[in-house]
Parts: sequence; structure tokens; C-alpha cells
Amino acid sequence: METLHTLFFFIIAIGLLISIHEFGHFWVARRAGVKVLRFSVGFGKVLWSYRSKADATEYVLSAIPFGGYVKMVDEREGEVSPEDLPFAFNRQTLRARAAIVAAGPLSNLALAVALFWGALVIGETGIKPILGAIEQGTLAAGAGFAEGDEILSVNDKVTPTWTEALSVIIASALDGKQEINIGIKSLDDRQQVKILKLADSDTENPETLYKHLGFKPWSPKLKPVIGQILPDSAALAAGLKKGDLIVSADGTALQDWMQWVEAVKKHPGTVMQLIIERDGVHLPITITPKSVQTGQQTEGKIGASVYVPEDLMKSMTVEYSLSPLAAIPAAFETTYYYSWTTLKMMGKMLVGKASVENLSGPISIAQYAGQSASMGLVHFIKFMGLVSVSLGVLNLLPVPVLDGGHLLFFAIEGVKGSPISEKIQLMFQQIGIALLITLMALAMFLDMQRLFQ
Repeated sequence: METLHTLFFFIIAIGLLISIHEFGHFWVARRAGVKVLRFSVGFGKVLWSYRSKADATEYVLSAIPFGGYVKMVDEREGEVSPEDLPFAFNRQTLRARAAIVAAGPLSNLALAVALFWGALVIGETGIKPILGAIEQGTLAAGAGFAEGDEILSVNDKVTPTWTEALSVIIASALDGKQEINIGIKSLDDRQQVKILKLADSDTENPETLYKHLGFKPWSPKLKPVIGQILPDSAALAAGLKKGDLIVSADGTALQDWMQWVEAVKKHPGTVMQLIIERDGVHLPITITPKSVQTGQQTEGKIGASVYVPEDLMKSMTVEYSLSPLAAIPAAFETTYYYSWTTLKMMGKMLVGKASVENLSGPISIAQYAGQSASMGLVHFIKFMGLVSVSLGVLNLLPVPVLDGGHLLFFAIEGVKGSPISEKIQLMFQQIGIALLITLMALAMFLDMQRLFQ
């Protein structure tokens, strides 16, 4: 079921983003007077097609959803009837051709603005960005952060939730900033700005950076009381129920939930003898945590979460949204922010200053789609906004076969006054295809590596 859930939302996201991209090309082409023969979402075998009349555009849905295309009348791609020559793409002005090509990636960026606007207006509920215990030797410790500090802003950008705060900190670091100004409110309600200083080695990989930061959310000590229980879990098989208090495990009295979690981790596939309290009565229970591979280690998991009192949950969460009007500039700012960060990261990977492990292939993107959808509508909308930004920026890169490559050819044509020869264009397109295939193969390899780890 989880695989089907992931696949469904991945197809929904990719289908929408590709449709918007191709519609950008299609809409501007029609406005420029170019005849469009086919508008296709997907490649390969045609699953569904529609055409209102013999000479109209054919709308197609194809089997492979990882792309799409708009087929226009073009003398470079085959013989064109004399009556269609005025409507051929290659016979349009340089400005019209450039507008048609640029419309695809620009549509993705416009969609990102709309998606971020929608997410800001709908709003979200998140955990307050309150810091937990600060480990010595981390960047947070060096900057003087303390447990209980609440992050209010990062580089003057308001960050009401933990996810927003960490995202902006990491994005700022990957953007090359050596100092990040973080506004905080301490436990005594004093507000101040603390400066997080970074070295070049800290900005190479988001995962490494997160470990060096030393920022962890504040976690209150909770009693070892069972909350939600997953189906097909060790907790369900053992007969545990919501509200059960774990009194002891293998004869050791338990004081809080984290002590219980650590005990479970150390017993993968091993029988544990528990004493639980249910309705005021102590009961013995036997449980065998499932073995789960986490990185290089095997840990025990029982498939149950901690019970969090409702009043405590309310004190830890915050609701954040903007009015429709106030969300407009914020959406543009967010789109620009992620576009520039994406471009900077690509540049860093190109010159070897950032790890290629930051690349995500279709498997990772599908997993993110499923995870964000499970977290709620707003998270899924923000996920689609980020992918739409990536598609827009990637397609504007001056790489032959991408839209940016065609725009580069048009720019050269505008300077020299005549088109680049088809022979030279073909040579550069072959180089571009080789680069893209190499990049896709690397992304797939990294995806498979993550999957098996």
C-alpha cells in the first residue's frame, strides 16, 4: 500500500508539473501563430488521444509519465505542406521563437509562485523552533545557543516553525554565507541576535551540515506511555494498547520514553520481558522488537509512538498563515530564494565544492512525494513548488537539448545575424544528450545506493 501511495502522488506531481511546462510552450506557440500538431503529456505508447477536427491539435496522454512534448510544424523535422509554411516554427521571428522556448521553464517558475502562495494562504501547523540540549563542539555551541532558545528569524526572515527555521539556515549555508544571523528569544524572554559562523567544509553537504549545526528540537521528558500503534507491528503482536504505561523492561524501571526507546533499540529480534500498567493494574507482557537496518547498524523497533498530552502538544505547536495579499510578495520571494539556491548548488557541484550526493533521481523524488503527501496538503503543495522551481531552473541552463540551450543558440543568432548551422547544432545537441544521460545515470545510481542503505 505504501508503494502505491508513493507512486500515485509521484505521478500526480510530475504529471501536473510537466503539463504546466508543456502548456507554456503550447500557449505561446499558438499566440505566435505557430501550428501545433500534438500536445503530449508523457512519452511512449499512446493511452488516450483527442482531436476536435482533422486539422486541429491532437491532445495525447502517453504511458511513460516522465516527460512530455509539444510537436509543432517545423521544416527541420520533416516536409511541410505549402499552406502550412507560414505557421512553421522555424519561419517565425527570433523574438517569437525565443518566447515559445522560454515559456516552458517560466511557466514552471510561475506555477511555483502560485503553489507557494497557496501554501502560505492555507497555512500550516508546525512545531515551534525551540532548541533542545546543545552538544559541545557543534556550531550551535560555538555561537552561544542554549537549550530553550526559540528561533524567531534567520537573516531577517521570520521562521515560525522548526521546519522553516532549519530549511532557511541550511539553504543560507549552501548559498555560501559564512555568517548567518539568527534572532532568538531566550527562556527569560530576552530577544537577541546570535551569529552562526561557518567554514567552507560545512557547506558541502546538507546532511553533514545538519550534524555540524547541533540544532535539535526541544523534547520534553515524556512518560513511557504508548500512543499510536502501527498495524503489523511488534507492539500490536505483543498486545500493547494505547495508554499502556511501560513500568519496567527486563527488570529495569523506566523513567521516561527515551529510556524505553534506547532499550528497544538494543534488542533487535530479542525477547523483552515488560511490566505495564493498564487501568491501574500491573501486567506482564512479552515483546520481541523487529530488526531494522539503520545505516550500518541493526536496531530494534516496536512500531508505536509516545502519547503526548493534548495541552503539551498545543504549547509546542504554532499555526502560521498569511493573508492573500501579504502572501503575494512572500511567494515571489520564496520562489526567487529557492531558484537562486538551486542555481548556486548546481554551480558548486560543477566545480567540486559540493557533493554530487545532493542529486535526487526519480526514486528519491517519488519518496519525497509520498512522504510530503502523508504529512498533509500544505507539505505536498510546498514539495511540488520546490520541484517546479528545480524544473524551471534546470531547463533554463544553457545546455543543448534543454530549453536554455535553444535560447543560447537564439542569442548567438541575434548577435551574428544568422542561425547557427544545423551541423554545429547537432554536434552540440549530441554533447548535451551525453551530459544529460550521464547526469541521469548518476542520479539513478545515488537513488539505488540510498534505497539499499
